[in-house]
Amino acid sequence: MSSMPTDHLPEGDEKRDAVRSMFDTIAPRYDMVNRIMSFRMDIGWRRKAQRSLELRPRSVVLDLACGTGDFCVELAEEGHRPIGIDLSFGMLASARTDAPLVQGDLLQLPISDGGVDAAVCGFALRNLVELKPFFSELHRVVRPGGRIALLDVSRPDNGVMRWGHGVYFNKVVPQVGGLLSDRGAYAYLPRSVSYLPEPATMVAMLRSAGMVEVERTQLSGGITQLLSATRP
Repeated sequence: MSSMPTDHLPEGDEKRDAVRSMFDTIAPRYDMVNRIMSFRMDIGWRRKAQRSLELRPRSVVLDLACGTGDFCVELAEEGHRPIGIDLSFGMLASARTDAPLVQGDLLQLPISDGGVDAAVCGFALRNLVELKPFFSELHRVVRPGGRIALLDVSRPDNGVMRWGHGVYFNKVVPQVGGLLSDRGAYAYLPRSVSYLPEPATMVAMLRSAGMVEVERTQLSGGITQLLSATRP
């Protein structure tokens, strides 16, 4: 069973340790559960994020919180050179990519200043201990003119969509996740959304970190959001 607490949302080092343990636990069935939960829409979300990077041929791209390497696989198929970084060794051990993989903390990236052309991050913002230092690290490691694309969950603006998605995300996801994988982990998933700041706040934080051309796009009716930006 996962060590993710079920009665509260952890903070600081406790959160980092709990997130690492949780993803170590769910790694073996992570891809299967993701495809089922998202009705395979996650594939289109990643492709949208990748297109927003406007990559030059053979770009070096960081896949942050890479998990089992979905972004790495797709980037390599397009002729780019991905590098995956994840806190969970269990996820890296289950990866399906030949790209270089590193176990590391996203708040202290083992990458030189301006060392990569772009960076992506899929559905991990709410799992980080802090967002400000992460956004600062993105600004540091991406070359001038390089782009970032960050995906995470969102709440639809439309009232009917918001209600329907709320029922699915808060009720169905934990039940299905519990049957297929780890109940504690997939009970944490809907509650973890409360970690995310308001969209306008995240946009402002990216600008404060030095990014420009910061945009937020809602995908699939607003159940997912894409934050994109450029290092000037």
